[in-house]
Amino acid sequence: MIKFNSSLSPFAFLYGLAVWIRNRLFDRKLLPAERFPVPVICVGNIAAGGTGKTPHIEYLVRLLQPRCKVAVLSRGYKRKTSGFLLADTKSSSEAIGDEPLQLIRKFPNLLLAIDADRRRGIRNLLALPEAQRPEVILLDDGFQHRYVTPSLSVILTDYSRRYYHDRLLPVGRLREPTSELHRADIVIVTKCPTALQPIDFRILKTEAVFFAHQQLFFTEIAYGNLKPVFPKTASSRTLEQIKPDEDLLLFSAIAAPRPFTEKITGHARKAVCVSFPDHSPFGKQEFHKLKTLFDSMPSPSKLLVTTEKDAARLINNPRLPKEWKSRLYVLPVTVRFCRESQPAFDSLILKHIETYRQTITLHKQS
Repeated sequence: MIKFNSSLSPFAFLYGLAVWIRNRLFDRKLLPAERFPVPVICVGNIAAGGTGKTPHIEYLVRLLQPRCKVAVLSRGYKRKTSGFLLADTKSSSEAIGDEPLQLIRKFPNLLLAIDADRRRGIRNLLALPEAQRPEVILLDDGFQHRYVTPSLSVILTDYSRRYYHDRLLPVGRLREPTSELHRADIVIVTKCPTALQPIDFRILKTEAVFFAHQQLFFTEIAYGNLKPVFPKTASSRTLEQIKPDEDLLLFSAIAAPRPFTEKITGHARKAVCVSFPDHSPFGKQEFHKLKTLFDSMPSPSKLLVTTEKDAARLINNPRLPKEWKSRLYVLPVTVRFCRESQPAFDSLILKHIETYRQTITLHKQS
């Protein structure tokens, strides 16, 4: 059951009114929105918090990279730089943000741009030399950035906090009223339990789709083997290889840590879980807490396990104790489509790209 702070309802009303006015200004073209000559696929949500955008962006990158030149454009949340940047493997989280750092470490050859002004970011990407210029752009968390009109909008909603059970900020977590979902083409219910039955999907389908043109998909989290953050110091191991006498310290600084901790604790008898606020810097205070807990663990065989996003920030962190490098592991995640719907989703994305390209070509010829 989602808990709401109803005492904040007057503020939610004012917030919702402001959002409604802004959207109507865009709908009536009183505020400018720009469409671009390449497919722009937006992956976003209407709720604050973690819905699994990064794993779904990664899925699309894996789908598209072998087929075309794809770029990802992210705002670089909480970065300490400004303006337009192109990321590379030497970039830091301070320069590009946490999620982009995770992406560039996974996909070193990915064209990854950072710009809070999405319209400017796309213009700069399309101004690159032809050899670099993207053929498809993935817009990370851009559903509310209405100055860009995407060619396709994908909305994610967490199964445990589906948007139709939520309320507007600050009472709930919704950034926009659910009526604004008419702009979405695809809705994905993410982080679905693996035990869902066909009747559950039918019920979800009647609840989740608000508009006839929308396609509905369901995904679940797929976990890989534990991988050492520093591969030269240790080897991968399955969750089943966690020994009964091993102490595990699980830590994260993500918006929704529960699936991560539940997955590990389901295989470990002795585990301590520490959750820091999303995007915590892993500075002196955080390391002091972690070191105190880790040193207090009695077993000589003890491990630290974290998330991919957090691991990306720890690799070059000068505060990371050297003795932890051989004990620090990451739990990789990917998304898996439920009900054997992956081919249908892939086909939908690829067909959209092909159709959009043909439309642009015909428009240029006319």
